[in-house]
Amino acid sequence: METLKRKAPDGPAPADNASPLKAPRADAAEPPARTTLAAAEPIACVHDVSYPEGYDAAASASRVLAGGAEGYEPAKKFPFQLDPFQAEAIRCLDNGESVMVSAHTSAGKTVVALYAIAMSLRNQQRVIYTSPIKALSNQKYREFKEEFSDVGLMTGDVTIVPNASCLVMTTEIWRSMQYKGSEIMREVAWVIFDEVHYMRDRERGVVWEESIVMAPKNSRFVFLSATVPNAKEFADWVAKVHKQPCHIVYTDYRPTPLQHYVFPSGGDGLYLVVDEKGRFREDSFQKALNALVPATGGDKKKENGKWQKGIVAGKSSEESDIFKMVKMIIQRQYDPVILFSFSKRECEFLAMQMAKMDLNEDDEKANIETIFWSAMDLLSDDDKKLPQVSNMLPLLKRGIGVHHSGLLPILKEVIEILFQEGLIKCLFATETFSIGLNMPAKTVVFTNVRKFDGDRFRWLSSGEYIQMSGRAGRRGIDQRGICILMVDEKMEPSTAKMMLKGSADSLNSAFHLSYNMLLNQMRSEDGDPEKLLRFSFYQFQADRALPDLEKQIKELESDRNSMVIEEEESLKDYYDLLQQYKSLKKDVRDIVLSPKHVLPFLQPGRLVRILYSTYESATFSIDENVTWGIIINFEKVKSNGEDRRPEDSDYTVDVLTRCSVSKDSSGKKTMKIIPLKECGEPVVISLPLSQIDGLSSIRMYIPKDLLPVEARENTLRKVEEVLSRFAKDGVPLLDPEEDMKVQSKSFRKATRRIEALEGLFEKHDIRGSPHIQQKLKVLHAKQELSAKIKSIKKTMRSSTALAFKDELKARKRVLRRLGYVTSDDVVEVKGKVACEISSADELTLTELMFSGILKDATVEQMVALLSCFVWQEKLQDAPKPREELDLLFYQLQETARRVANLQLECKIQIDVESFVNSFRPDIMEAVYSWAKGSKFYQIMEMTQVFEGSLIRAIRRLEEVLQQLILASKSIGETELEAKLEEAVSKIKRDIVFAASLYL
Repeated sequence: METLKRKAPDGPAPADNASPLKAPRADAAEPPARTTLAAAEPIACVHDVSYPEGYDAAASASRVLAGGAEGYEPAKKFPFQLDPFQAEAIRCLDNGESVMVSAHTSAGKTVVALYAIAMSLRNQQRVIYTSPIKALSNQKYREFKEEFSDVGLMTGDVTIVPNASCLVMTTEIWRSMQYKGSEIMREVAWVIFDEVHYMRDRERGVVWEESIVMAPKNSRFVFLSATVPNAKEFADWVAKVHKQPCHIVYTDYRPTPLQHYVFPSGGDGLYLVVDEKGRFREDSFQKALNALVPATGGDKKKENGKWQKGIVAGKSSEESDIFKMVKMIIQRQYDPVILFSFSKRECEFLAMQMAKMDLNEDDEKANIETIFWSAMDLLSDDDKKLPQVSNMLPLLKRGIGVHHSGLLPILKEVIEILFQEGLIKCLFATETFSIGLNMPAKTVVFTNVRKFDGDRFRWLSSGEYIQMSGRAGRRGIDQRGICILMVDEKMEPSTAKMMLKGSADSLNSAFHLSYNMLLNQMRSEDGDPEKLLRFSFYQFQADRALPDLEKQIKELESDRNSMVIEEEESLKDYYDLLQQYKSLKKDVRDIVLSPKHVLPFLQPGRLVRILYSTYESATFSIDENVTWGIIINFEKVKSNGEDRRPEDSDYTVDVLTRCSVSKDSSGKKTMKIIPLKECGEPVVISLPLSQIDGLSSIRMYIPKDLLPVEARENTLRKVEEVLSRFAKDGVPLLDPEEDMKVQSKSFRKATRRIEALEGLFEKHDIRGSPHIQQKLKVLHAKQELSAKIKSIKKTMRSSTALAFKDELKARKRVLRRLGYVTSDDVVEVKGKVACEISSADELTLTELMFSGILKDATVEQMVALLSCFVWQEKLQDAPKPREELDLLFYQLQETARRVANLQLECKIQIDVESFVNSFRPDIMEAVYSWAKGSKFYQIMEMTQVFEGSLIRAIRRLEEVLQQLILASKSIGETELEAKLEEAVSKIKRDIVFAASLYL
């Protein structure tokens, strides 16, 4: 095993690229104190304020802020000089006005929260601190408890001192308290929303909007956010909703400036691409890409059923890029380092690449062992033997850690504590580590520049990059933070520039309606669903966009009206026929080229007719642009999503044909297919099946070695000779029905329609018109403008009306049809039950409860059935549940199908099968056994899921059970209530509910 020792820094390295694996050095004398760094350069911050309509802004502005008043005593004094943005925000708080603080990760936003809490406690007022996740709530509770004594915690899992003056809670708990009209609501003077940029989250963002709109009107707010370009718009909304000023204090200042490097896969150096002044170095970026050694088929390595790319592949772990990178970082004293990966499995795989690396001294190892086992003492002897526990300690002792949502929660917290104590030098983490408690490192490495977002692989957004790179650079310790992008594929300079230097993601509303929201609004004394929609951030942004949309329409209409075309009506008719024709041709190709029909005929040597496009004829002719090539090979392409996510396969065909090859300004090769007779190069190019227009019945011999240009050129000459032989009647093609056995009514119907359209084209009076192609181009552009205008007008109509108005009516119809509310919107018994359910699908679960299925099942069966509501991951090889559980699951599916079909009848847009399939039986057996009293290691043997994922599901299941207990209590169902309480007692035990180390 290699124990790495650090080298002393020895002067700066070259600015663009370094000698093999040498990074630019830190200056020898690093500044010791925070104030020194703060004074090194001016720290700019912008202070703006949003006033509600009719507010006397002049009078407010003329008031003397408390910070300047005689005899002023701050609520809290800090042992360091405040940054301007902190001081500015604190002045707003002292003045009793709301403030939004928008600053980078690690900039010190928590200082403002601490001051707001101190001020509330001094004034004997109640303050609420909300955070997006339970883990962050736990961490903040610990942090505030060390500072103030009167602090409580409410997360759903844990309740500590619920009557405390300062309450830390998740945003969901705060929303629930507001709907229930809790006594606490009337006493709240300040509400602190941490990580408020979470409001743009697609699933949970709506909770922030509800909570802000419904917050007590006499309370004030502190919003803490990552940098967002539209902070002023958000503050304008808050000022409008609560009829009070809301200040914006915004800073782009980073306490520790960042340098951004690229490490090309297979290369041997780092390339500085953005310096600490934020300048993008395009020449250096291009050198990095030129040094990139792309992974070939032989360089790929299969691990856990997935093909690893160049960054992690290699003959041995010591030769992998990741090993070399970490080794260089440690030797250059650039640790601690966080290496971000976008898959839990890859995190663990990369950590295993460090098997021969030891970063810790003996005394550090002893400390780690002490901390580790004192934490694990909370577990039973059986749980201490879990593979995840026993396998992690040797890794941690060597100074290497892993952090992702699949870890046991207690293990994740130990790793966080060890990292904060400086005992972990190298941490492999998923994106979630960039959210929450301030845990910076000197260096951040991105092991990939693409991520799978649930639909597709895409480049990281600038907002995601800003959030994660914000972990680089420790204030008062590092003179600069270092970010390294490991790149294993070509990327355009514009893409890199957008990622590294782009603006943060805007704070846009993710508001959507839910039945739980509507029922709670209807039940609440002051509730009004339409009012909630009217005051939503979604509606506010829609109203704001109207003037711009009107301006766009005027400009587009002016452009459209300036286009005058001869014989326009006749041309439109011809154009419409042409679009139909092309659509039908595509339908036919899709049927014929489906893998089941085409794969047996993709043999090497078969002549293939391929589509290529030019601007002139891409849309405006019935004759497609086609040329010929010869098949060399085909391969199956499969997308690798997040762990165990099955994806549909696709195929590409390698075809030898002629291309024009050119280079763009950055030196990147671009290839364009051209006719065989034109001047170009013989190239083997990978094409999707959709680019094939027909397969010939002719097959030719192809040489084994096509690497020499002469071999490729000679093969294409022979193809041309074959084509010239069939010049009169055309090259014979495989008949889809006779040769390829395509048996499809859709195919026959489409081909008959194509023949009919060809007849119409022959007779059309516009066919012989001069300059028809040019006229069609103009008409096409005019049609596109009309489509844009129509789309914008539709957006405007939905904006000027109340947002979601039609959906609101439809959802109310559903609730009436199911008997949840009366025709006068009075909440009935079933509605009261659904009001309590916010952690599962409220309609399906309520229907299940009223059908008697939960009553008839045993406690263990009931718990197993309810697990289908909380498990969201997709497993490929999940075990089929036993017969009695399978029957229960069938009843759940039928209930879900009934609920979905009724919604469809009421004009709610819903995919019935997708909805039914969202209830998954994958962990039914494991949860059933857990409720029966099995040990955790035993249930882990039943499933392939991560330990942390299963624990999270069971904890959420307990949340659902608690909500059902409240629901049963509200309607007097004592028998079911007792059964549900028994269910909670059966699952709430051992490692699954081990207490947080932060509490």
